[in-house]
Amino acid sequence: MLRSRIITAVILLLLLLLILFALPNSWWVGVVVLMVMQGTLEWSKLSRLTAMSAYFYGALTLLLMLALVWFDATHTDAEQLRPHLLIYAVSAVLWLIVVPAWMFFGWRVENRLLMCLAGWAVLLPTGLAMLDLHAVSPWVLLLAMSLVWVADIGAYFSGRRFGKHKLAPSISPGKTWEGVAGGMLGASIYVLIVYSVIPFAALYAVLLAVWCWVALAVLGDLFESLIKRQAGVKDSGSLLPGHGGLLDRIDALTSTLPLAAMVILIRQLT
Repeated sequence: MLRSRIITAVILLLLLLLILFALPNSWWVGVVVLMVMQGTLEWSKLSRLTAMSAYFYGALTLLLMLALVWFDATHTDAEQLRPHLLIYAVSAVLWLIVVPAWMFFGWRVENRLLMCLAGWAVLLPTGLAMLDLHAVSPWVLLLAMSLVWVADIGAYFSGRRFGKHKLAPSISPGKTWEGVAGGMLGASIYVLIVYSVIPFAALYAVLLAVWCWVALAVLGDLFESLIKRQAGVKDSGSLLPGHGGLLDRIDALTSTLPLAAMVILIRQLT
């Protein structure tokens, strides 16, 4: 299991680096659209949509993503700013208010329309953030994504080695507070290494941002675990050997990348 997990991760990383730094920007746009569509397919299954409803939901999602791509291609950066911020505001409300309440009260949403709307609130801002952060710089996008991956690796190994105190046993029995601490430690060390090369802000602010980043990543991970538990499945899919579905790999990105993009865009307003 661990071997296939590592092999898959290495292959995905190499493909990502190739697309980010060696191929035209249009390739990245295509990859993001495909990722959102795959995420929509897996979310449809978790939402227990019928085949016809899933096809309709997927078609609407594709139209929305293509509309976003078209809008960005035909409008200036200044014209894009406020519509993008509005989309990220929806994501912020979801992750900072709705999801914590959803998890705290253990809501089980049976209404499929609400589940579809939740899926859009999860996936569309994530896809847009991947495009916006890439537009700022592929290195910025890679740093944001790799920070989540480093935290995930730290949490995985520290949880396996030291994990005793369950984080949310009713949602994800395997996750522990020791794992969270390991993720924060790993992310802190990683960003300190980056900071030693590129001191981009006050160190205390950087570390505080990293800890908030890891907390958001954990929230995204737990939320997807909750949705899977309520759907009665272990993984969101079987696309990636050793990892499960795409949502199993980007769950922490869905709660972090949109907020990172929002912060960058807000700074452009000031």
